[in-house]
Amino acid sequence: MGVVEPASASEFLARAEPLLGASEARHNLIYGIAGTMIADPSVYPDHALWIVEEGGVPLAAALRTPPRHVVVADAVDDDAVGRLAAAIADRYPQLPGAVGNVPTIDHFTSAWTASTGILAELTMAQGVFALEQVAPVPAVPGAPRPIRPSDVDTVVEWIGAFEREVVPDEATERDQLIATIERRIADGHVSGLWLWEASGGPVSLSGFGGPTPHGIRIGPVYTPPAHRGRGYATSLVAAQSSWLLAQGRRFCFLYTDLANPTSNDIYRRIGYRQIAEAARISFIGRSGGVG
Repeated sequence: MGVVEPASASEFLARAEPLLGASEARHNLIYGIAGTMIADPSVYPDHALWIVEEGGVPLAAALRTPPRHVVVADAVDDDAVGRLAAAIADRYPQLPGAVGNVPTIDHFTSAWTASTGILAELTMAQGVFALEQVAPVPAVPGAPRPIRPSDVDTVVEWIGAFEREVVPDEATERDQLIATIERRIADGHVSGLWLWEASGGPVSLSGFGGPTPHGIRIGPVYTPPAHRGRGYATSLVAAQSSWLLAQGRRFCFLYTDLANPTSNDIYRRIGYRQIAEAARISFIGRSGGVG
């Protein structure tokens, strides 16, 4: 059993395919990030890739796009998870955290803590949801549309607010966020951002990107507090999901905060079904002091 660090995202996906392909839905995040690396290398110029193999068979895998958390694939061998954690610690001893599906993320966290002495805490229990057919939703005033260059300031503000609310440890710098938004305006089929517009102005935001072999991930989804509770996000995500399926996608995926029953109920009404539980873990320092 050994750890391989593929030279490219293409090599990573080819070597890890038997592991990832066992469940495309459960691996939609890692598929999407690696696919973006291939489609547009400028998005993640700094990245790291790992696969634990035995006899050419992948047993565990992970990737990281600093400064973000490492993303861990479902593993088929607990010892392989330990080797994976050790290899990642060699490169990133001050890793801020990890994301992955239960139970692999639990094994990874235990291995990380045991090998580094760094404490870990659960920052978010997440639901991994998949959809193949959109259910009818109640009509609300307004209509969806892709964002325009004139929307950039609003979208920067809203995505910033979303990140502060949901992933404050991975907030994006403004210049990088503007570049991402402008790229999504130019490339509205592989990754995009839509607004729901009502009463003459935008009231909700939903994005998509990170395509997998047969699907694509929805997110971020954000409605400013003043416009919440009126069905705008439900209608927007339903419309966007329907459009993506009509473009030939078999699935749409998204992640939810399991502690937020409102958002989970919204997505279930649209037709999303939970297919896994995931977790965001933060590494917070060594026992007895700051690491």
